[in-house]
Amino acid sequence: MRYEKSKIMKKLPAVETLIDSLASQIAMTVGEAPPKSLAIIGLYTGGIWVAEKLIEKLALAEVNVASGSLAVTLQRDDFQSIGLHRQNRPSKIDFDVTGMHVILVDDVLYTGRTARAALNELFEFGRPAKVSLACLVDRGGRQLPIAPDYCAFTLNLPPEQELVLEHTDATDTTPELLVLRVNNRT
Repeated sequence: MRYEKSKIMKKLPAVETLIDSLASQIAMTVGEAPPKSLAIIGLYTGGIWVAEKLIEKLALAEVNVASGSLAVTLQRDDFQSIGLHRQNRPSKIDFDVTGMHVILVDDVLYTGRTARAALNELFEFGRPAKVSLACLVDRGGRQLPIAPDYCAFTLNLPPEQELVLEHTDATDTTPELLVLRVNNRT
């Protein structure tokens, strides 16, 4: 098992490269969007980090977007079995999403249950004209008929492994980093 883990680790591209790919995909399809018609909303927690980086990249490409964050814990269909997340945060969308093209951003797409919960939560803030899903990595293993519209990398992992996006804070000598890591589930 250790050999498989290290083999998979070597295949994982740098997160910045993946974010560049996502930003490019999004800019190509929505670059001509009128002002105030596009929103990028990150899903806690990894999706928030990815969304922040995407917004920075899209600003450089002169794509104007509104932004927000969604907490989906209370909308999940497995809430009874997993309970409340230890860092439960509220959703933060300071605008009406009605009529907008909303791009939901998550770090890793797996079963599709988080994306389904995000759709439920999103509609509490209005009725978007269009909803798209962007993910850094699609790791396979879908349990619901949900697919990303924008995806930077596809990787098939067995159910006993998980793909995690980690955030490291900047120090005096190193910049802030986002890193993908494969863990064995215990």
